[in-house]
Amino acid sequence: MRLYPESALSQLEFDKVKALLREHAKTEYAKSKAEQLRIHTKKEYIELELQQSNEYKLILQLGQYFPNDFNLNISRDIKLLSIPGAMLTGEQWMPVRKLTENMGSIFRWFDAERRTSFPALTQVIAGTYYEKAIIEMIDEILDENGNVKDNASEDLQRIRMNLFRKRNELRRMFEKVIAKLAKAGYSADIDESFSNGRRVVAVFSEHKRQVKGILHGESDSRKTAFIEPEETIELNNAVFALEHDEIREVQKILRGLTAKLSVYGPLLQQYLETTGEYDFINAKAKLALDMNGQLPELADKAHVHLIDAYHPLLFLYNKASGKKTIPVTLTLDDKNRILVISGPNAGGKTVTMKTIGLNQMMLQAGLLVPVHPDSQMGIFKQLFIHIGDTQNLEFELSTYSSHLLHMKYFIESANGKTLFFIDELGSGSDPNLGGAFAEVIMEELSRRHSFGIVTTHYLNLKVMANHTQGIINGAMQFDEVNLLPMYKLVVGKPGSSYTFAIAERIGLPQHLIKKARKLVDDDHFKLDRLLNSTEQDLQQLDKEKKELARLVKENEKLKKEMQTVLDRERHRQQVELLKHQNKVAEDRLVYLKDMERKLKQIVLDWKKAENKNEVVKNLQNLLFKQKETIVVNKLAKKVDQKYKELNKHIEVGSLVKLKKNYQVGEVKEIRGKRAIVQVGVLPMNVDLADLIPVEKVEEKVTEK
Repeated sequence: MRLYPESALSQLEFDKVKALLREHAKTEYAKSKAEQLRIHTKKEYIELELQQSNEYKLILQLGQYFPNDFNLNISRDIKLLSIPGAMLTGEQWMPVRKLTENMGSIFRWFDAERRTSFPALTQVIAGTYYEKAIIEMIDEILDENGNVKDNASEDLQRIRMNLFRKRNELRRMFEKVIAKLAKAGYSADIDESFSNGRRVVAVFSEHKRQVKGILHGESDSRKTAFIEPEETIELNNAVFALEHDEIREVQKILRGLTAKLSVYGPLLQQYLETTGEYDFINAKAKLALDMNGQLPELADKAHVHLIDAYHPLLFLYNKASGKKTIPVTLTLDDKNRILVISGPNAGGKTVTMKTIGLNQMMLQAGLLVPVHPDSQMGIFKQLFIHIGDTQNLEFELSTYSSHLLHMKYFIESANGKTLFFIDELGSGSDPNLGGAFAEVIMEELSRRHSFGIVTTHYLNLKVMANHTQGIINGAMQFDEVNLLPMYKLVVGKPGSSYTFAIAERIGLPQHLIKKARKLVDDDHFKLDRLLNSTEQDLQQLDKEKKELARLVKENEKLKKEMQTVLDRERHRQQVELLKHQNKVAEDRLVYLKDMERKLKQIVLDWKKAENKNEVVKNLQNLLFKQKETIVVNKLAKKVDQKYKELNKHIEVGSLVKLKKNYQVGEVKEIRGKRAIVQVGVLPMNVDLADLIPVEKVEEKVTEK
C-alpha cells in the first residue's frame, strides 16, 4: 500500500499495533515479521492471512493444543550444513533434532479431518514434508544429551575401551602413590589435582625433592607443589594420547554426520520458517483475542461497510480500565464516497477517523479487526492522511501553507482506490477563503472517485455535503443538557459546534454572548440553532426507536410463548381424538369377535341339530333383529343427552355430530361433498355423509 506522508503509520498508531503483536511472538522469525509487518493490496494474500489468523483463534478459543513448541533460533547452525567440511557439535545437533521432532508433531496433528477443518493453516505446510530419516541418523550417532555414542564407530568403541582400562590403571596406581606419600607425611591436604590435563599429586613444598617425578608447578602460597609421579608418567601419556584420539574420532564422526545431513539443509530451513510462521499466526490470533478481532467479509474493491467498529488501541485501554468504548457504524460506497463529520471539539471526530484508518491498515496487513463479523471491508491501494498541525519550520512553511501542500499532493495523486483522512479541512486561514478552498478540494477528490473522511467546523462544507452527489454529512452526538460528548457518529445530517451552548453552560457572561451573537450573521446563527435542535430531536427519536425495538422484541417473545401454548393444546386435543377413535375401534372389535363366536356356535348347532328350522330362526334373530343391540360407549350417551339430532340440510354455521367418534363441532366451510368442522381449536376436514345436524338440548330447570 502506498502511504502519504511517511508518518502515516505513526499518525494512525499502526506502529503500536506492531509492538503489541511482537510481544506475543516467541521466535525471532515471528518477532522480525511483526516488526516488518507490511500492508498488502492483493486479495488472495490478505484473505489467506486473515483466514489463518481466524482458524488459529478458533483453536485457542476451543482450548485445543497445537504442537508448535519450538522457538530457538538455529538459523546459523542450519546454514553451516551448506558449507563443505563444516561440523556441527553434539550440542548443536540437539536443537536440530528437536526442530524435526516438532515438525513431525505438526504433521501428525494435521490429520484428514483437521486438514478439512483448517484449510488455511494446512497451506503453511503444503510446500514441505516430514523426513523421519533426520532423527534416525542423529539418534544413530548421538545420545539424548548430545554425546557421541560409543558404538558410533568401531574405532571410537576401541579407543574408549582402552581409555577406560588405562584410566582404571592410572587410578589404582595413584591410590598407591598417594597412600605411600601420606604414610611418609609428604602429601598436602588436597592429595591430588590436574595440571594441563595430567593427573598430579599435591605434596608440601619442603618435601618436593623427596618425590620422584615431573614438577608441574606450585600453589600461589608456595606451600604446595604439584608433581607427576614417575610411576604414572607412562600411564598419563597413554591416557592423554587416547583422549586426543577420542577427540579426533568424535570430530570425524560429527563431520561425517554433518556431511550426510547437509542434503537436508534446505528442508531444515523450511522447518525453521514453518515453525516461525505458525508462531507468527499464533501471535496474530492472541492479539485478536485481546481486542475482540473478527473476520469481516473481504471485497476486492474500494468499499467500507463497518458495523460496530472499535478503535483497537482505545478498546484495549478502556478494557483494562473498565470503561465502555463507543463503536462506529459507517458505510462508504460508490454512491456515498466521502463523509464530512462535524460537531463540537473533543467530540470524537478524529478518533472516528483513526478508527476507520487503523482498522483498514490492520485488515490489509492480515490482522483480524474489532468489528462485527457482518461488516464488509474493501481493499485500497493508497492511504493519505492529514491530521493536526503540520507546520514545517525547515522550509519556512506556515500551518496553512503546509496544509495546502498536502492537499496539492492529495488531489494530484488520488484515484478510485484511495482512502484519505483530512482533519479540519481548510483551517488555518480566513474562514470564508479557507472554506472556499476546502470546497474546491472536496469537489476534486470526489471527482476522482476517492473515498475518505473529512472533519470540519465550516458551515459551507456542511451545506455542500448536503447537496453534492457522492458526499454525505455526519455528526458526533453531544449531550447539550450535561455538556458532554457522546462519541457516537450519526450519518446523514450535519452537526453543530455548540459554540454558544458551551459558552452558556460554562458560565460566560450573558452580555458577551449576546454581543457575539449580534456579530454573527443571522442566517448562520439560525442554522446553527436549527442543527442543535435537530440533533436533540434525533437523539430523542433514537431513544424512542430503541424502546420500540425493545417492545417489539418483547412482543415477539410473547408471541412465541403463545404459539407454544397453542401447539401444546392442539397436540393434546389430537391425542384425545385418537383416544376416542381407538375406543370406538376397540368396541367394534369386541362386537365383531362376539358375533364371530355366535356364528361359529350356529354352524356347530346346524351340524348337530335335527330340526334345522330352529337353527335358521336363531340365525335370523341374530342377523336381522329389528331392535339390534347397539354398543354405545359413554361418550355417545353423553352426546345424545346434550344434543338432539335434526332432519335438515347441513349448512355453514350448523352444529353437527361426527358419526364416527360422536364429537360435536360447528361447520365453518363447505367444499363440495366435504365440510370444514371446527371441533374445539382444531379444524377438521370431514365428508358430509359422516355428519348429522344437531341442536343443543336445553337443560330442564327443576322447580323447588
